[in-house]
Amino acid sequence: MLDLQNVETGYGAARVLRGVSLDVRAGEIHCLMGRNGAGKTTTMKAITGLLTLWSGELQIDGASVGKLPAHERGKEGISYIPQGRRLFSELTVAQNLEVGLMTRASSRAVREKVLDLFPRLRERLGQRAMTLSGGEQQMLATARALCTEPKVLLLDEPTEGLQPTMVTAIEDVVLQMREEGVAILLVEQHLEAVLRLADRVTFIENGQSRKTVDAGELSAGDPLVGRYLGV
Repeated sequence: MLDLQNVETGYGAARVLRGVSLDVRAGEIHCLMGRNGAGKTTTMKAITGLLTLWSGELQIDGASVGKLPAHERGKEGISYIPQGRRLFSELTVAQNLEVGLMTRASSRAVREKVLDLFPRLRERLGQRAMTLSGGEQQMLATARALCTEPKVLLLDEPTEGLQPTMVTAIEDVVLQMREEGVAILLVEQHLEAVLRLADRVTFIENGQSRKTVDAGELSAGDPLVGRYLGV
């Protein structure tokens, strides 16, 4: 579904990614793990088009999309939930969802399906996003992304700072998206969450993808965890 080959990019003259290669299959949760500053969020931005690829190849379903602007990649089925949510805080819940629907001209039935996943949002459609709790804002960010009917869903630490009940609600929806065939790339720092959710894990270090393994092979004491996540 999603395929990155030797992707390089950065900020200004500073090169951050130095040859990242990974693939995410349809109906898979693929977790990207590494220390702070390893290049995880930069990889997400390179996929979405928020950063221009300096070199390398990015494909969806075998079609090259690496030269498309960000809004065109959205139309091709890439949806991104960034760390910090990035909602339109002055807009209502309903208006934020409308922005998602507009991306790929999704139907009202899509909105209803998404609200069925997040019934709490249905109760708050007229409420401004800035007045929601942190967990509700994460729900809204996720719901807005799902309104685009994504082929590829990118999530950057979606449960950070949330209470356990909200974490469970978000994780349940992510698992459902996997069951529906969405290719999911997840940045997550907590190994416990990775072991609950992920099918495969790619470790990134100094802007390079180092190792990809089946999540079922990992444990807290695995040498790979100490090598790529240890302080």
